Amino acid sequence: MKTINELIGQLFIIGFKGEVPPSSFLNFFSEEKIGGAILFKDNCKTHEQVQKNCELLTTASSDKHPFIAIDQEGGRVCRIFGSPVEIASAKTYAESYGLSRFSDDYSRSMLYLESLGVNMNLAPVCDIFVNDSNSCLDGRCFGKTADEVVPFITKAVTIAKKSRVLSCLKHFPGLGAAAIDPHKETTVSSYDESTWEQRERIVFEKGIASGADMVMTTHIKLPKFDSEIATGSQVIVERLLRQRLLFNGVVITDDLQMQGADCLGEIGERTIKAFLAGHDLLLFGQNTDSAMEAFEHFRGAYKRGEISEERIKKSLERISALKFKIANSVLF
Repeated sequence: MKTINELIGQLFIIGFKGEVPPSSFLNFFSEEKIGGAILFKDNCKTHEQVQKNCELLTTASSDKHPFIAIDQEGGRVCRIFGSPVEIASAKTYAESYGLSRFSDDYSRSMLYLESLGVNMNLAPVCDIFVNDSNSCLDGRCFGKTADEVVPFITKAVTIAKKSRVLSCLKHFPGLGAAAIDPHKETTVSSYDESTWEQRERIVFEKGIASGADMVMTTHIKLPKFDSEIATGSQVIVERLLRQRLLFNGVVITDDLQMQGADCLGEIGERTIKAFLAGHDLLLFGQNTDSAMEAFEHFRGAYKRGEISEERIKKSLERISALKFKIANSVLF
């Protein structure tokens, strides 16, 4: 039976640069029993390349059921191009094509993702496009009100379940009212809890009720909620998401290598803060050295008693439940 120390890698999803994962990446992925990988555009130049990379990662995985994640939202946020997997933007469906065509296109896309070996789509985007100057979300939202967004979110979640691809609601607790792109720096928004209850909460609540597998937070500071950014906030993750919305599934960070998370400290420190805030999965982009550093820092913190065994077990249980779905996809 594996020890907690041997299973810490299951908490991590990491990326790599290039068309194929380097041997150093695959060795680390295998030896440390990393939970999964995330694919970016340069990993997905052809459909055949995606399938090959999924096979390489699965072969290298210690449990043979790694998470293989991707951001295949549609529009400008697509990692794999070409029919049938590439679809239009959320804005285009909401304003021009409609829900029926979205349903058809998204169904084909998710079925094709599954056939390539991808089992986790970091979508749909639940944000409400409140701030027109929000360049990060331009074109990525289904509307400017909860009523406009909800039908697309519930449809996306339902389709993903039928297609045997894990779904992920993002960006909790809501990024639509912000202006700054969290890829570049920590963003800030002034909405309060009363506004959130009547706006952002509605979309996430409906997505959860539809059976979403995961929720992703974002690097946003909400001074009327907490002095800490959402990524490091127990108020956001534990009180709002776990207690208020009763979400019992996996909570994943946005990419911890983003500059928006810099305020939490160096990569190792922010990893620990995000985990202790209540996240289960810790996501890292294509800087593999940075991800390795974070992993070693996290393992050291566990050995020093800064992170309890009980806390890690809770996250491993949730992650294990998702991996059971992957391994037994007929039960979706």
